[in-house]
This record gives sequence, structure tokens and C-alpha cells, in this order.
Amino acid sequence: MISVEQAIQRILMDLKPLPPEAVPLSAALGRVLAEHARAPFDLPPFANSAMDGYAVLAADTANASHRDPRRLQVVGDIAAGAQALPELTRGQAARITTGAPLPPGADAVVPVEDTSDGGDMAGSRLAPQVDVLQPATPGAYVRRRGADVAAGSTAVEAGTLLRPAEIGLLAALGVAAPQVHRQPVVGVLSTGSELVSIDQPLGPGRVHDANGPALLAAVQAAGGRALSLGIAPDDPVAVAEALDRAVEQGVDLLLTSAGVSVGARDYVRTALERHGSLEFWKVNMRPGKPLAWGSYRRVPFFGLPGNPVSAQVGFEVFVRPALLRLAGARSLQIGRLAVRLLQPADSDGRESYLRARVRRSGGGFVAELTGEQGSGVSSSMVRANALLVLPAGVRRVEPGATLDALPLTGFWEQAG
Repeated sequence: MISVEQAIQRILMDLKPLPPEAVPLSAALGRVLAEHARAPFDLPPFANSAMDGYAVLAADTANASHRDPRRLQVVGDIAAGAQALPELTRGQAARITTGAPLPPGADAVVPVEDTSDGGDMAGSRLAPQVDVLQPATPGAYVRRRGADVAAGSTAVEAGTLLRPAEIGLLAALGVAAPQVHRQPVVGVLSTGSELVSIDQPLGPGRVHDANGPALLAAVQAAGGRALSLGIAPDDPVAVAEALDRAVEQGVDLLLTSAGVSVGARDYVRTALERHGSLEFWKVNMRPGKPLAWGSYRRVPFFGLPGNPVSAQVGFEVFVRPALLRLAGARSLQIGRLAVRLLQPADSDGRESYLRARVRRSGGGFVAELTGEQGSGVSSSMVRANALLVLPAGVRRVEPGATLDALPLTGFWEQAG
């Protein structure tokens, strides 16, 4: 057996980001930028007002107060999008809305609340004069040209996962079709003669396939494109045929569950050894010791255990970083949290991933186990929002100890 860290490093060494492609900005959410997005122009492209109010020369407002206001001549009314702008000289002001271009000569904006106009300009008549009740300093409430992003600078770095914030910035810069890495296409195969699909009735000794739907969902949640390969019985020919179909469809990664241990009918491992290569098939962890990594007909291959929790834990620890690598992400690990344990936890000495419920407490996080930790107990996985990591060699942890927690999908919505 090799350690979890050794396994992760071996996997990531074998993978490289997928080639880039241009996609419409509307389809780029959750994709990873393949090249730096550089600003073709300044953002904002012109100096503009950060408030509704009056554009002024700051010097004209010196020492202004409610008792001693500064009266200015109003020579214009500037709305957002205006192109014809009045040029201000000493003693003049122009009414201006948020986002409107600053007129020539002005160097500050006085909020409407600090003028004789009061607090609301909507629909009000433009007065010939305005009293300024507070002094303004040069640059006050002015968004300078290029203050957000300067022309020619890197607005979004390559390797960035595009969130709504990045989408908005790219849109502001006129990037209609960013270059992003291609989404990994993952073929997901469940194996076992005892399995039936969820739309079929259960017969004697049969169970519904839970791993297939769970892993397909996990691939999608991790940003990949999931391709269902269905269920293959415990037959080496059937397993190979299912994998061959996936290879023909151009998948970037193969993901199977069950059939990779040392049982008499563990034919996935057999197919892998006949038509590919097997790098390793045991990892010093709990749950999920039987984990195969290699290639099938030159396609990277994961063989996860058949027990539902073991398969899901294996996905979080190993497959998710692999998908991030293929997708071109800079960061390949989900950030871990330091949490305080509220109850004792036991291990057999392997690096252990215990299902837990983590919640905020004071300025930190506390964790409680979600119940029975057997690898076939899916209900405790449902109650969990994180996996507590007990290092290799540790057999018992007492309440109050601090452990690393690996957040699961939806963690922040559930942590309180």
C-alpha cells in the first residue's frame, strides 16, 4: 500500500490540462480560463461619478457648511451615457447621476444629500443654482479612468475558475468568447452482477445501483461532463466491452466502482491489466483501501471500491483533484478547515476520513460524527457536510482535539 499523499501525487503527475476552446461567455460559468484575459481598454473607460449629486471644482466648496454654504451656478444635467458635456469653470456645477461621465473642469462630486437639493433628484426640476453644504476634496466620489483595471493589464489570470464575478468583469471588458480548458468527459461504469438499475424491480439477492447515480452527480458537481456507461455484470468480456465503448466515445477519464479488490470476480482489475496498465491498487486509507489507478487503452482510469461510502470518499480525495487538473485549475485541492472535535473518534491506524457534521461555533468550527462509520452506511454520509481527517498512525482522538476537515459539496450552506 502507498500513502494517500503518494497516491495523489502519482495521479496528478500522470495528468495534464485538457486543450483550450473558445466558448460563449454565457456558457463559461464554472470553466477554467486557459489564457490570461488582458484588458483591451481602461476600466472604467472614463472618469465617472460614484454618486448622484453635483460635479464641482473642489476649490469652490472650501469651508462650505450648513451655516455658510457655497452657492454655485448649475450649467448642465448629466445622465449616464451622456456624450455632450458642459465644461465647468470656477463657480459652476453640473447635476450628475451615478455612472455618468465627469465633465471637463470638474474634479469632485458632491452627493445630493450634501446640497440644497436634499436627498432625491428623481423627477426634480433642474434649479439654476445649488448650495453646497459640505466641502469636497479633489477626487471625492469620482471613479478615475482605469482605477479598476488598466489597459493592457491582466484582468483575470489563466487557471482561474470562472465565477459570476469573473464573468461580469470579462463582460465589462467586452470578452465575448473566452478561451477555457475543455471540460473533462468522464465515463462512469458500475460493476457487479447483483446490481439492477433504479427503474427495475429488485429480485432475490439484487440491489439497486447507487454508485452510478452518485458518481455521475459527483462528476457534474466537480465541473465535469458525466457519461453513464450503465452496469456491467461480473464478466471480464462485459466489463471490457463497456470500457471499450467509452474509449470509442472519446472520454477523458474512466471511472468504475467495484471489481478492483482481490475477490474471485473482481474483473475490472483484470481488464485493466490486460488492456492497459495498473500503477497501484491499494492505498493506506479508511474507508477506500482498494483504489486502482492506471490507464485503459491509454485513457486514465480510476477504479473505486464498491461500497457506497468508500466510492464517494475516494472520489472526494482522489478524483476531484484529478478533474481539477484536467480542467486546468491552478488550485487542485479543496481548502481544508481546522475544526474542534466534540466527541472521541477512533481509527485502525490508517489515514481515516470520518463522516461529520461541521458547524460554526464562536470564531471557529466544531465537528460531531454523523453516526456509524461503516463503509456501507450511506445515511451517515447524507448527514455529513465534511470528512474529518485522522492522520495515519493515529488510533484515537479525544474531544477537544483539532483536526482537518475536508468540506463536501454544499458545506457552506449547511455549516450555519
